[in-house]
Amino acid sequence: MGKRIKANVTWVGKVDWELKKFHGNEYSTHRGSTYNSYLIREGKNVLIDTVWNPFAVEFVDNLQKEIDLSKIDYVIANHAEIDHSGGLPELMRHIPDTPIYCTENGIKSLKGHYHQDWNFRSVKTGDALDIGNGKALVFVEMRMLHWPDSMATYMTGDNILFSNDAFGHHYATERLFNDLVDQDELMYECIKYYANILTPFSPLVLKKIQEVLSLNVPIDMIAPSHGIVWRDKPTQIVEKYMVWADNYRENQITILYDTMWNGTKIMAEKIAKGIREKNKDVTVKLYNIAKSDKNDIITEIFKSKAILVGSPTIGKGISSGTAGILEEIEGLRFKGKKAAAFGCYGWSGEGVQKITEWLKKSGFDLMNDGIKCLWNPDQESIDRCVAFGNDVAAQA
Repeated sequence: MGKRIKANVTWVGKVDWELKKFHGNEYSTHRGSTYNSYLIREGKNVLIDTVWNPFAVEFVDNLQKEIDLSKIDYVIANHAEIDHSGGLPELMRHIPDTPIYCTENGIKSLKGHYHQDWNFRSVKTGDALDIGNGKALVFVEMRMLHWPDSMATYMTGDNILFSNDAFGHHYATERLFNDLVDQDELMYECIKYYANILTPFSPLVLKKIQEVLSLNVPIDMIAPSHGIVWRDKPTQIVEKYMVWADNYRENQITILYDTMWNGTKIMAEKIAKGIREKNKDVTVKLYNIAKSDKNDIITEIFKSKAILVGSPTIGKGISSGTAGILEEIEGLRFKGKKAAAFGCYGWSGEGVQKITEWLKKSGFDLMNDGIKCLWNPDQESIDRCVAFGNDVAAQA
């Protein structure tokens, strides 16, 4: 059943406790997620977004317990991605003529997904929809945050920003509001979401937030499409976004590596020792790429001022796990971070150079040409790794 946000606004979404992977297998959701849909009952009845399509029938069945579907006057599609729009085909089967308000790009995307010519109404930033009782829905395009069709919807009078993916997070909970959940869990899921999804759009994030703030409207609640509703100091997450979007980094160095016979692992540990010798205040974290969740690694990279990437040379290349994480890193386009490479080799030793080139094209400021050790590191190689760590600590 639905949960009241305010007397006139009800959450009618779905809590997905079992979800462990999202975007195919691209994003880990250790704490599950929610698909948030909101029903507004004023002079007009408005549904904002739906749920992921595996839950479409359940969603519509539950929605019918809240309202006669024929009495829904408008549907708002803030974003056409399947986790938000997946309930539309089942819903529109019952109310095929009900207008769907979305951006022009939203129309293209929804038609591309579902091949239906529903009663679309195109909107752009500043357009408003009167919903009666002196209230309106005002639309704000959020292009490329994180799809071309994305938008947010602001409800006047109640001062609620239905922000879609912006300010959201994957976090399953029966406690709907931010002040009712574990704050450490919540903020970790928020920074993980930003790091893995929104990082490449950071310049647009800053610009769009400034655009929303320039509207000079009060915000009493922020209701995203995943996770909790921000009601206690709701703009705290806006402030976090502004910090995260500004080439964010903490006093942290993250070392990520893959290894075959522990040689590259030994290098990672000795480099870490060298960093700590030189700078006792810096946080150093090590991750075995093959044994760690890639999205958790990305989150730590996002927090870091410098990263070190290591792999043994395999067939004149690097391990598939290292190549995979470097592909992720390149696509996220991190800014203002330093990097270097390391690794063991047995014959020709091209791995370190390949990693160095990949880090360079990904936008990192290279601290050096990297370090490589022949075979399993001996004492001389271990000493070089410690010295390498000293140098990294001095430069980072």
